[in-house]
Amino acid sequence: MKEKKKRKKMQWKKYIGMIISLMIGGAGGYFLAGYVLGDEGEETGKIFRLLILLALVIGALYVQIVIHEAGHLVGGLLSGYHFLSFRIGSFMWVKKEGKLKLKRFTLAGTGGQCLMSPPDLVDGKIPVILYNLGGALMNLITGALFWGLYVLVSGEIFSTAFFLLAAAGLFTAMLNGIPMRAGNVDNDGYNAVSICRNPVALRAFWLQMKVNEEMARGTRLRDMPEEWFALPKEEDMKNSMAAAVAVFACNRLMDQQRFEEADSLMANLLEIKSGMVEIHRYMLICDRIYCELIAVNRPEKIEEMYSTQQKKFMKSMKNFPSVLRTEYALALLHEKDREKAEKMKLQFEKCAETYPYSSDIQSERELLNFAEETWKKFCAA
Repeated sequence: MKEKKKRKKMQWKKYIGMIISLMIGGAGGYFLAGYVLGDEGEETGKIFRLLILLALVIGALYVQIVIHEAGHLVGGLLSGYHFLSFRIGSFMWVKKEGKLKLKRFTLAGTGGQCLMSPPDLVDGKIPVILYNLGGALMNLITGALFWGLYVLVSGEIFSTAFFLLAAAGLFTAMLNGIPMRAGNVDNDGYNAVSICRNPVALRAFWLQMKVNEEMARGTRLRDMPEEWFALPKEEDMKNSMAAAVAVFACNRLMDQQRFEEADSLMANLLEIKSGMVEIHRYMLICDRIYCELIAVNRPEKIEEMYSTQQKKFMKSMKNFPSVLRTEYALALLHEKDREKAEKMKLQFEKCAETYPYSSDIQSERELLNFAEETWKKFCAA
């Protein structure tokens, strides 16, 4: 009975975002319909007004995404964190050698991300509320300010713009602040509640931040402290933060080229009940496909893992190094298509030019070369 109630609660959280979107979208649509259709006029005039409106909607959302990530940055700085990177869409500014450098990085299900180096643990604790909820709080504050401007400012174009900025602020604040799983990742509110309630989750959160810090410095997973990758207890992995540490442990085994151990651990993680987020689950399957390709290479097993849903996910992450590496191995070892494999290799190298983490590129290039050596052995046999 308890488990059934928990499932119902999770289902409700899953649909909160959809309900919020429909409510705000409905209210906004009612208002905006009046803007576009309220006045009589030529059809070309209405189309022109609609195009302006669409531009304003897109602009308002992007402004609030920037404000949201700036909120994380301010909240983090006030809590003793240090800047690492700031991303909007696929454009990422990374601090390297005291300078900001522009890189390209895309993560499915996210519009932006502000990564920071955490303060040291004190009695197993660090401040987490301001960093995690700073984005939603900033959206809420600016949304209220834009609403005030909407009420005070006259002029159709300006009042409409301020209304949209206010609505986008409220929408972004609620979507990120109300605890829920949003698409491929847990939202900020979910993370804040999870971390505050669970000491294991808090340490796991700190570990993830430290791993990101070392990656930004160019350190490979295989060279980071081994104790960081100790597997949490199975019970603890029902928390998404703790489950992420186990995912990092798999990634480290891949970097060490301990493929059999990595595949065994990934298979286990995918079978047990855990709080693993969707994006990590698909990335583990991606790595399992690679492990199968360079080892037994059973066509039926590859087809089973390389499902329609997996293909869809990998397409959404088509510029991610580990996905490109697996796509290269698939073309070479499964499809036996050398020409396609070479195209994937060129795409990998193009991605490497602007990818923010050089350590990832080093590791993935080695795995790409390992797949090529496996293909050569197959051809020679």
